[in-house]
Formats: sequence, C-alpha cells, structure tokens
Amino acid sequence: MKSIKDDIITIYNTDRGILALLMLNFVLSVALLIFSLVNLNTNSTVVKIGYGDIGGYRDGTWVDMIAYSLLAVTLGVFHGLLALRIFHKRGGGMAKFFLIVTSALILGVFLVLFRLYGEG
Repeated sequence: MKSIKDDIITIYNTDRGILALLMLNFVLSVALLIFSLVNLNTNSTVVKIGYGDIGGYRDGTWVDMIAYSLLAVTLGVFHGLLALRIFHKRGGGMAKFFLIVTSALILGVFLVLFRLYGEG
C-alpha cells in the first residue's frame, strides 16, 4: 500500500494530467457500474445480451448482463492500479496512453449498452 500512496504523491507532484486521467477513468467506470446495475431489467425473462454482425442480437437472461457490471469494476479499480504500476515501471507517457485506451474502452461499453437497451 505504501508504494501506491507514494506513486500517487509522485504523480500529483510531477504530472497532474495522469491524475486527471485516473479520476476520469474512475468516474466513467462508476457511471458505467451504476448505469449497468440500474438497467438490469430483472423482471424480464429474456433480454438482449450481445450483438454480432452475422447473427444479429443474442438473447439471454438478465443474469448475463452482470458481466457489464463486473467489467466496470475491472476497468475502474484494476486498471487504475495497473496504470500506477505502469507509471512506476515505464513512465508517464505509457501510463497516459494506457488510461486513454481504458477510457475509450469504457465509452465503447457505454455505446454497446445503449444499443442493447434500445433493442430490448
């Protein structure tokens, strides 16, 4: 835990852009978690759980939609810790790139969920 605290203090003192990206990543993942949990639709027996270009929309149960909530937690918590590790080992540029890609992934998941909830 001490190295995480030291890395955050170092990021705060040297490059606040990484800190802003860490906060953006955390806020987006919390928003994704809330959005995915609010729209679980537990009363429905069949929901749209995925989309494929060849087969169209795939049906499943609402329990399958919990995967999006787990993805939000993974992208928020573990990718934040991984970004701190990348900053410690590789430097600020690589950590910024990683956090930008993670934020783009979260926004992509939002796009998929909007499409799925629009069809269901």
